[in-house]
Amino acid sequence: MRLKISHVTEYRYDEPAAFSLQRLRLTPRTVAGQSTLNWTLRVEGAKPEVEYDDQFGNHVNLVSLQGEQQVTRIVAEGEVETEDRNGVIGPHTGFCPLWLFLRDTPLTKPGKLVRELIKGVNGDNDLARIHALMAAIHDQVDYRPGTSNTDTTAEQALEKKSGVCQDHAHIFVTAARALQIPSRYISGYLMMEEKIEQAATHAWAEAHIPGLGWVGFDPANKICPDERYVRVATGLCYKDAAPVSGMRIGTPGEKLDVVVKVEDQGQMQSQTQS
Repeated sequence: MRLKISHVTEYRYDEPAAFSLQRLRLTPRTVAGQSTLNWTLRVEGAKPEVEYDDQFGNHVNLVSLQGEQQVTRIVAEGEVETEDRNGVIGPHTGFCPLWLFLRDTPLTKPGKLVRELIKGVNGDNDLARIHALMAAIHDQVDYRPGTSNTDTTAEQALEKKSGVCQDHAHIFVTAARALQIPSRYISGYLMMEEKIEQAATHAWAEAHIPGLGWVGFDPANKICPDERYVRVATGLCYKDAAPVSGMRIGTPGEKLDVVVKVEDQGQMQSQTQS
């Protein structure tokens, strides 16, 4: 499947900020199951500083804002060719050792509710247990926007029994690590069947399974990622893979607008021809 993606992030400030430094993880890499055909990243109202690959292999662009600008507009767009591999990414690679993905973070620290969750997770092997975990999270935590934020922990989302895809992913990696299965958080894009325009990126998780390597699981939708998914960034939790993060000197009021569009190029061409 050839997916066309457009991701626009716009910040509007009540008054100019004295200084802002933003870290952008908005460039999908060519990995198993996906090939980036073309990709551009434009930042209007900010100055490019440096770009690099971080410890998790994410491509990062660092930009700064200083002066009289009151609007920053970030546009990431391009085309990615994908294939359905039943969620299998394959062997572990990169600078980070596999054991690192057993480590807790403030957002993924297990507590009483996570421990209760994994008591009900059964299976003859790690793969079966992880599939059971994905199903349990999907059944117990409703997808309900507005009930959590980027600082909501896995335990808090379990307590509320609601959240968004970020919360489902955090609960998954927290519980998987509690089961001694290395797991990591993934941010990226998902082509939705019922609509092209979305208000946010998507999030899911990957677990390392003996004999298979890294395998993706999306508890929010109760499936392993297929050709509709595009991986962009990964890490121990959201903080490592956030599309846009950073710091700001000065405290002007801020309004954030995000528009994500993911379309199947093949379907678009068919509709045009007909």
